[in-house]
Amino acid sequence: MHSTGESHGQSASELNPGLEEWLKGFGSKAEELLQSRERMAGLLESVVAVAEDLSLDAVLERVVKSACRLLHAQYGALGVIGKDQALSHFITVGIDGELSRQIGPLPTGHGVLGLLISDPRPLRLHDLREHPESYGFPANHPPMHSFLGVPVRVREVVFGNLYLTEKEGGGEFTAEDEALAVALAAAAGVAIENARLYDDARRRARWLESSMDVSGLMLSTDRDYTSGGLDPIAGRALHESASDLALLVAPEAKSPGHVVIGVAGERGPVFSGRSLELESERLEGVLEGGEPVLFDDASEVLGEIDAAVTGPLLAVALSTQGAHHGLLLLARNKNSVRYARTDIEMGAVYGSHVALALELARMHRLREELLVFTDRDRIARDLHDLVIQRLFAAGLSVQSLTRFTKDELALERIRAITGELDGAIRSLRDTIYSLKSSSGETELLSGRIRRVTKSSAKTMPFAPRLIITGPVDAVPADKADNVVAVVSEGLSNAIRHSGADSISVSVAVIKGQVTVVIRDNGSGFTDPEKRNGLINLEDRARMLDGVCVITSTPESGTSLEWSVPV
Repeated sequence: MHSTGESHGQSASELNPGLEEWLKGFGSKAEELLQSRERMAGLLESVVAVAEDLSLDAVLERVVKSACRLLHAQYGALGVIGKDQALSHFITVGIDGELSRQIGPLPTGHGVLGLLISDPRPLRLHDLREHPESYGFPANHPPMHSFLGVPVRVREVVFGNLYLTEKEGGGEFTAEDEALAVALAAAAGVAIENARLYDDARRRARWLESSMDVSGLMLSTDRDYTSGGLDPIAGRALHESASDLALLVAPEAKSPGHVVIGVAGERGPVFSGRSLELESERLEGVLEGGEPVLFDDASEVLGEIDAAVTGPLLAVALSTQGAHHGLLLLARNKNSVRYARTDIEMGAVYGSHVALALELARMHRLREELLVFTDRDRIARDLHDLVIQRLFAAGLSVQSLTRFTKDELALERIRAITGELDGAIRSLRDTIYSLKSSSGETELLSGRIRRVTKSSAKTMPFAPRLIITGPVDAVPADKADNVVAVVSEGLSNAIRHSGADSISVSVAVIKGQVTVVIRDNGSGFTDPEKRNGLINLEDRARMLDGVCVITSTPESGTSLEWSVPV
């Protein structure tokens, strides 16, 4: 009984020593499972929080805040990788504005932060100060020890890096922390991509709305925009592209340079009304109506006019269907980010809308001029056919009175009246001549080229394609006549002999040369020198110190290039 009583007085652990260890292990596992469940719930909550907003800036800030909350980090940051593999943006959590000002400039990606840029893999450190790549901390920077960094990828491209420091409680980040950070970074990549797509769509919509607005504004008034008054148009482009300077430049009528006809931005008045010698050869394609060109340094195009505007520059052609009206130049200050693809593509759309409005305004002005010239022709014809004939008849009638009188006083008076009538007739003829010649003198070279091309098209089943580039209307009168003759003769040869179903005519003034290029896809010929119709074109070029090059291949068409200095 005694022994039985002793056995009843023993504890369970004394009866089974392994049971206590098993219970401890079970409790630890249960606690780990509970913590894992809480962390997974926290991760899910963080993913949802990150995806709640479609604003890119808001998404980036939510990513950092969610990471700090999920992984119990005191400080967090997200560095966005820009050009030259440097950090272009740095979003921080845990450091307020005043402390940030005391610390100074934000990091650009050196030291430990740069490791994830050069080698985008998760990095976990017990004490980042002990790492050989550590640069140390600037003055007033809070102390930091434990470190966890993971790359954030968007469509398999590293967008930036998520940095976390100072694990709460003084511990270090664990492998589980790293796994959670990687998962959050993956979710952040999706959220960032969605935000970028949304931001891109919204910006494109704004660009398109501005394009429609400026077209409506320019077409709703009778104002002549070709010589200025385009500041509001430049202003809309400045706003939509987040630029610091916007210029609208047009070819000068009497020189190969360009004149600024619209400005916007704080530095805009520096350029207003100025003549610019656009210096970069890369602009030639844009001036001919090509694709936009992006420059890293605005001084490549604008020279040293304004040292403040030396950041990226976007050059967009103001062209539509062969009509070229100049360039839209958008520039940012030094150290600014490059223009995004959205700005490049929608800037081109904006430029085409402005060019179309300018072309329609020009056509409207030409139509009004044509009405004036037509009215002048009618007046001249009426003066000649009606007034002059009646005056002439009246003069004859007065002169016939000399047969009915011998009075010298009367005869003198008859001769005076006849002389006055003759003078009136001469004055009217001078007026008729001035009416007709003024309408002819007003026609610009570009208009004469279009008229000749249109006239040639009357005998063809299709219209030739015409492209006019540069300050064509500034070509001197003697050479302008030759240009018109070359276009007329070249088109005539192509129409009569080539059998083509496509002909293009290009007239350009670039770098002090006026060049006419006429191409067809006709039958071609083997010996250009035997084509008598082309000898005259070569003679014209030779007389003006120019060149005329004719290339032709049977069944592949003919190309005529005629160029003389201006």
